[in-house]
Amino acid sequence: MIRLPGPLRERAGQRAAVQVEAATVREALDALDRRFPGMRFCLCEETGRLRPYVNVFLETENIRDLQGLETPVPDGATLHVLHSVAGGVGAVA
Repeated sequence: MIRLPGPLRERAGQRAAVQVEAATVREALDALDRRFPGMRFCLCEETGRLRPYVNVFLETENIRDLQGLETPVPDGATLHVLHSVAGGVGAVA
């Protein structure tokens, strides 16, 4: 299963989670893109790498700390897609 953040739910028909079958994270994202065309562009650069502001967790582990997109996905595992949040409050004069 892939859990999606709010900004991506619109592309997935307002679904918070999508069930896919895949052996690796890359295969899971490919399956997500087949089901919801254009989703990969939101998550990955043209080179195929994850966009810098996109994080994918296999349960509680960031895949960047594992094998990246080639990280195996065990049966029944959940992938969590998170967008980084940046910004803050500017100085008040």
